[in-house]
Amino acid sequence: MNTPVAPNTDIAQALDDAKAAYAKGNPTSAALYQKALPMMPGGNTRSGVFFDPFPLMFRRGEGARLWDEDGHSYVDVLGEATAGIYGHNHPTIRAAIDDRLALGWNLSGATASEAVLAGIVVDRFPSIERVRFVNSGTEANMFNVQLARIVTGRPAVLGFAGCYHGGLLTFTAQTNPLNVPFETVIAPYNDIEATAAAIDANADKLAAVIIEPMIGGGGCIPATVEFLAMLRERTKKHDIALIFDEVMTSRLSPGGLQAKYGIIPDLTSLGKYIGGGFSAGAFGGKAEWMERFDPRRGDALPHSGTYNNNVFTMAAGIAGLSKIYTKEAAVALNAKGDAFRDRLNAICAKADVALQFTGIGSMLAPHVLRGPITSPQVAATGNAKLRELLFFDLVANGIFIMPKRCLMALSLPLTDRDFDIFAAAVEEFIHSRRSLLR
Repeated sequence: MNTPVAPNTDIAQALDDAKAAYAKGNPTSAALYQKALPMMPGGNTRSGVFFDPFPLMFRRGEGARLWDEDGHSYVDVLGEATAGIYGHNHPTIRAAIDDRLALGWNLSGATASEAVLAGIVVDRFPSIERVRFVNSGTEANMFNVQLARIVTGRPAVLGFAGCYHGGLLTFTAQTNPLNVPFETVIAPYNDIEATAAAIDANADKLAAVIIEPMIGGGGCIPATVEFLAMLRERTKKHDIALIFDEVMTSRLSPGGLQAKYGIIPDLTSLGKYIGGGFSAGAFGGKAEWMERFDPRRGDALPHSGTYNNNVFTMAAGIAGLSKIYTKEAAVALNAKGDAFRDRLNAICAKADVALQFTGIGSMLAPHVLRGPITSPQVAATGNAKLRELLFFDLVANGIFIMPKRCLMALSLPLTDRDFDIFAAAVEEFIHSRRSLLR
């Protein structure tokens, strides 16, 4: 788009000017948003991609490109918050869906494809001996926590301050009124001593400890290997289930971060890209625990869901994991992501500004502050308005990342040219906003 930006005055004024330029340049998105308001609260149905004054309305995608309703083209660096790892309209996935369309859908029963996708998942993730499919990462986490509570006979779950495990299980600074009414214990992320003490003090009531081994949408903040190893040791000591929420991070090595670090949880939650771009989720772990869902048992736990074995998700997931995002492709994409993040941080360091990019492999996020970022609480000390300004400046330069949190999840179709465009846009942001970045 290359929309010109106003000279800097102060952060609030610069952000207002950027939003005004955005609104002026996207009249069709604005009109569609207004049209949606009478039917949907806030004019949308997905809070994570909403932003003020109104969200972009996208019309189509191809490869790593998006086009909005006003005809603007964007390099898609959000990658559907990790679900879009294959890009848009990948021919291999398209062929799998076309084949499936010819055979019909909503078949009212089981299909052979479920076991095929299950076999791929069991082969790739060390902790998963048995798996069942659901429709989202939120569901996967809910089933894993409930399974842990049943197996252990204890009521509570320990999570980490500022962390998110779906809209029904968050550990934010304020109580989330939508949370499932589990009894919870909240510990500080990456704090070995305090967390070990919290586990020990509450061991008699803790069914599970749940953690993202790298916080995803909350700023791409990795847990240290030492911290994860402590969680594994303490949970084993007290017979507490360790749940890795790898809905996002499972893409960061061929077998997720659990395989990368050699720290194996009892249960793992998956989602996002494993359905080839269609709605998907999965939960799994120890065979002896997962067998509780075997419907042949007299005491079987119920687990139904009309779309758990959606034929399009199964077909696209099989094609994606077996033919496109293979183990070799996972290694290559994450190496590319590490190099890209290093490149961006080198630009920031050379300019000596309070801006950095955190993450692992193909997931990264910007923070407008200096020094190590080890927890959501540290990240929150950064300048949120400047990060929001970065989002609008990138949009003005034809680049789309996640609003607010500014998550980036690299997709396979991104080219070296796309990375050059992004790096140049960051350099321009630093140059044009230097007086604010001080």
